[in-house]
Amino acid sequence: MRKLSNDDILIKNARHIHLIGIGGSGMCPIAELLLSKGYEISGSDILENANTNHLLKLGAKVVIGQCAENISGADIVGYSAAVHDDNPELKAARDSKIPTFERSKLLGAITRFYDNTVGVSGTHGKTTVSSMITQILFLNKRDPSAVIGGKLPLLGSACVSGKSETLICESCEFVDSFLEFSPEISVLLNIDNDHLDYFKTMDNLVESFKKFCNKSSLCYFNGDDELCKSAVTGIGAKLISYGMGENNFYHPENIRAGKFGFSFDVVRDGNIVGHLDMHVPGKHNIYNGLVSFAVCFDMGVDAEGINDALKTFTGAGRRFQFIGEKSGVTVVDDYAHHPTEIYATLSAAKSLDYKKIIVVFQPFTYSRVALLKEGMIKALSIADKVFLTPIVASREENIYGVSSEDIAKCVPGGKVISDYDQLSSEMAECAKSGDIIITMGAGDVFKVAPMILEKLK
Repeated sequence: MRKLSNDDILIKNARHIHLIGIGGSGMCPIAELLLSKGYEISGSDILENANTNHLLKLGAKVVIGQCAENISGADIVGYSAAVHDDNPELKAARDSKIPTFERSKLLGAITRFYDNTVGVSGTHGKTTVSSMITQILFLNKRDPSAVIGGKLPLLGSACVSGKSETLICESCEFVDSFLEFSPEISVLLNIDNDHLDYFKTMDNLVESFKKFCNKSSLCYFNGDDELCKSAVTGIGAKLISYGMGENNFYHPENIRAGKFGFSFDVVRDGNIVGHLDMHVPGKHNIYNGLVSFAVCFDMGVDAEGINDALKTFTGAGRRFQFIGEKSGVTVVDDYAHHPTEIYATLSAAKSLDYKKIIVVFQPFTYSRVALLKEGMIKALSIADKVFLTPIVASREENIYGVSSEDIAKCVPGGKVISDYDQLSSEMAECAKSGDIIITMGAGDVFKVAPMILEKLK
C-alpha cells in the first residue's frame, strides 16, 4: 500500500459517497468499482441513460434530476469535470462542509489504494490498450481491477473489480488530470497536438506527460515517437521502449496482414518471445498489441496466454465497434475525433476491402475544429461519402467562427444534417451491399448506428 494523504484516508474511510454526474462515462466505472468494494453509493444525473440503469441494478441509489436534498447522508461528494460551481448539490455540499472531490482527485486516491497501478496515457489509443491489458490479465486469471474510458465487450462494462493489487487505469492528460494519479507502471503511447486550448504549446503538453511518467517506477514508451522520447528523457523511472524500429526493446517481426488484423512475432531484447494474432484492424493496433504484450509478459503472463486473450479481443466499446450488418452493409461505430484517429480508423476500414466507405463525422468542440480543420478534411477524404453533424460545443462557445459546413464543402459528397432520423435515412439509402458505414465522433453520434440498421433494406 502506498503512502496515503489525508484526503486519501478521508476517501478510503468514507461509508457513503455521493457522485454528481454519476451516469457519465468517466464517473460510472468509478461508482461501479466503489460499489464492489462495499461503499454505499448514491448519485444523480440530469438524464437517465444506460449507465444510470446499470448502476441501479448493481445497488446504487440514483436520482434523475439534481437538488440539494440528494446529498443527504453523504460522507463525501464526488463530481465530474462537467459539473459547475452553481450546481445545487455541489453548492449544498460545500455549504454543509462535506468534503468534495473532482473526479480526477477521487480516482487519483483510488490509484493509491493498489500496489500495482498501471496508468495508460497518450493522445490516442488509451481505451484500446487499457482494454487489451485488462482482457489479457482477466482471462489469464490475474484478477485485475480496471477503470476504462469505454466498455470492455468481454464484460459489458467499463469497470472490472478484482481481488488482486493490480489496477488498470486509463489516464487522460486533459487539464493535467492524470497528474492526480500515482501509477507504479506508466505507459506512454504517443503525443499529438490535442487539448492545446489548455496546454497552449506542444512543449507544455510534452512536459505534462513527462511529469506523469516520472510518477512511476517503470515506464513503457513508444520509441518511434520523438515526442515520447523527449517526454521520458531524464525521468527517474526504468524505461522500456517498444515500436517498429529494431532498436526498441520490444519490436515486431514477420508482420503479416490477415483477415481481421495483423499477425507478428514479438521480439524482446533481440529474442522472439511470442506471437500475436490481432483481431482488430489497422497498423496502429500493431503498436497497441505490442505494448499490451510487453506490459503483461513482464508481469509474468505466459506468451501463449496473451495471444489467446488478444485473439478474442475485437475492440473496446466505440473503437471500430461492430454494431451490425444488414442487406450486406456493415455498420461500425468509432470514437475518433482527432485527425490522427480519423485517419487510422478510415485507413483500417480501407484495408478491409469494402466497396465504399460511408461515414458520418460529429466534430467535437469549436477550438479543436479551428485548430485541426485541415487535418480533419484530409483524413475524412479517405472515405467515399461524408456526412457531418453540427459541432458539439461541449464546454465552449463558438468564438472561432467555425462550423461543420467548413469541413463539408471540402470532403467527398460532404453534407451537414442535424436531425438524426433524416441522417440515418439518407445514409441507409446511399449504401449498397459490400459497403461499410461508420458513425464517428466523441459526442452522441453513436445513436445513429442502430437507426441506420433499422432503415437498411
